[in-house]
Amino acid sequence: MSEFWLISAPGDKENLQALERMHTVTSKSNLSYNTKFTIPDFKVGTLDSLVGLSDELGKLDAFAESLIKRMAQSVVEVMEDAKGKVQENLLANGADLTSFVTHFEWDMAKYPVKQPLVSVVDTLAKQLAQIETDLKSRTAAYNTLKTNLENLEKKSMGNLFTRTLSDIVSKDDFVLDSEYLITLLVIVPKPSYSQWQKTYESLSDMVVPRSTKLIAEDNEGGLFTVTLFRKVIDDFKTKAKENKFTVREFYYDENEVKREREEMTRLLSDKKQQYGPLLRWLKVNFSEAFIAWIHIKGLRVFVESVLRCVEEMPPISHFLLSRVAFEVLNFRTPESRLPPSKPQGPLWSGPPLLPQQ
Repeated sequence: MSEFWLISAPGDKENLQALERMHTVTSKSNLSYNTKFTIPDFKVGTLDSLVGLSDELGKLDAFAESLIKRMAQSVVEVMEDAKGKVQENLLANGADLTSFVTHFEWDMAKYPVKQPLVSVVDTLAKQLAQIETDLKSRTAAYNTLKTNLENLEKKSMGNLFTRTLSDIVSKDDFVLDSEYLITLLVIVPKPSYSQWQKTYESLSDMVVPRSTKLIAEDNEGGLFTVTLFRKVIDDFKTKAKENKFTVREFYYDENEVKREREEMTRLLSDKKQQYGPLLRWLKVNFSEAFIAWIHIKGLRVFVESVLRCVEEMPPISHFLLSRVAFEVLNFRTPESRLPPSKPQGPLWSGPPLLPQQ
């Protein structure tokens, strides 16, 4: 498991001295791999505005992380039959997430340094809010379609007592449009097949001889047809129950059977059509959201650094510390005029961000 920490410390403008000191401290115990993390110098504004931004950035940071996790989970759910390929679809600007973070560069085009900090934060907030709105609408539509399809598929599962029969019977299995005759469907346990064949004609008067036919089976029994006169239906059902034969209530409606089959075909087609565009949208916007999130992390470090050194602002160095070990690293040079920030948790910890498969 990899964790990433953003560190801010007094140093030279090029970050080299502070980074070298960090290397010296951490390399002794092989605690971390340290890289330069460049954050531009923004127009800081007033102290009050910075305090307000600090609170706002904290909330925006949490929101961005939550959004990214939801998007990653959506990718897992959409790629239901290809979950082994989830990682290759969760990229940032075409790179894996670790590479992007360790080679981070500020996007001057999207978040110009000439703009006030408030404007940059507002741009990030609006960007993430729009992604969340689109995520909700797109995944809701796809999930509704997926649920409808799953419900329809469930009807064709289960045993002969519960599953739909419309996909296993045909018009030829029934006597239809008769004023006097009707075809019933009877579930017979497998050990009782022979008994059924010997007795079904005598279970009631007015049963049509040699009218039974096995049309479907499951692990427990078979579905047989039997044709009889309508007026002895109740008597036949009673006698069948006494012999542990179950009459399955079913009325063959050719239009209903056709409608169910067409609905299944339509849902499968719609799901296939939506799959590609939704996955592409998730890939593109996961990348955008993740990139925005790392920029938010950078802004938080910048704002906290300025707030902790209001009176006299030394050159600030920012660098990324990535570690595999779980020890907490406290680093502060004796000459430091910038108190270390309170630990706010890792910048990003791999497994919690990427859904378990």
